[in-house]
Amino acid sequence: MTETLIPTTLVGSYPQPGWLVDRDKLLGDAPPRVRMREVWRPAADLLEEAQDDATLAALHDQERAGIDIVTDGEARRESYFNRFANALAGISLDPPGRVPGRTGLPTLVPRVTGPLRRREAVQVRDVAFLRAHTTKPIKITIPGPFTMAKMALDEHYGDFEALVMAYADVVNAEVLELKAAGADVIQLDEPHMQAHPEQAGRYALAGIDRALDGIAGATIVHLCFGYAYVVSDKPNGYSFLPELERCAAGAVSIEAAEPGLDPAILSQLPTKQVLFGVIDLSTHEVETAGQVAARLRGALRHIAPERLIAAPDCGMKYLPRDVAFAKLQALVAGAALVRAEIAAAS
Repeated sequence: MTETLIPTTLVGSYPQPGWLVDRDKLLGDAPPRVRMREVWRPAADLLEEAQDDATLAALHDQERAGIDIVTDGEARRESYFNRFANALAGISLDPPGRVPGRTGLPTLVPRVTGPLRRREAVQVRDVAFLRAHTTKPIKITIPGPFTMAKMALDEHYGDFEALVMAYADVVNAEVLELKAAGADVIQLDEPHMQAHPEQAGRYALAGIDRALDGIAGATIVHLCFGYAYVVSDKPNGYSFLPELERCAAGAVSIEAAEPGLDPAILSQLPTKQVLFGVIDLSTHEVETAGQVAARLRGALRHIAPERLIAAPDCGMKYLPRDVAFAKLQALVAGAALVRAEIAAAS
């Protein structure tokens, strides 16, 4: 991904400015699966320009903090999921469907009422805009096919495997264009693999492989227990992790700080790079560089430094921006401490 040893990156999102989104509305519900236009403060004719400016603000914060692989902060998204998932042909939102969410509560979701396909590229302009404003390696995230299938009401395919593969095909078409637009790193967000390990074992790996078919360069699959502001009392082990050793993605992103994950679990991924979560997003308390370094040292007892990438647990969008920035600074400082130790020992 980069020549830097133990590089730093975001999982994806960064806090959107208060002039862009109504944070009370954003925090007032679970991450939306259908559209949530009321969260945006600018009028429709000003929204794209405002989102461009918010993207630059997120990029500036990452560059000031010293992050090695930057993202667009997902500034244009109401959630990691719905910008892409609801832009597809074959989707109906009026009215939305309803399925059980990760917690088992009913969740409003898009309805699949016809063959899934892209009307046009969804995130290509996002990548081109980011690429034009930084010389650093850039990463773009996109929801994975298994998670999109779990968060949709299927009224067309009548077969879950067919639904996953249909989503995988549209993701693959999008990712090919994201790479052409300048994305260095592609990340599939697949949090529902952890929540539904039995189904994931049957369908998720094939979906990942099809979504990444023909994609050159660095690829990541991210799984987690859910945003900290929604999910607490997280387990300290993953129900679906060693299976990802067989998937096409070159790296796996996991949260470890908040759940107190035993880093010995990294031995279950003997060939993958690992984005290891060392920033706890459940608290506004900012880690010290020493705390971050200690978490990285724990991981290094089970993984070579060449395969370790330092990251927050998950997306940072629900944190106050000043807290998120301070946590990025701690992430960078902690990784630098560990790099220096490795250099001194060699």
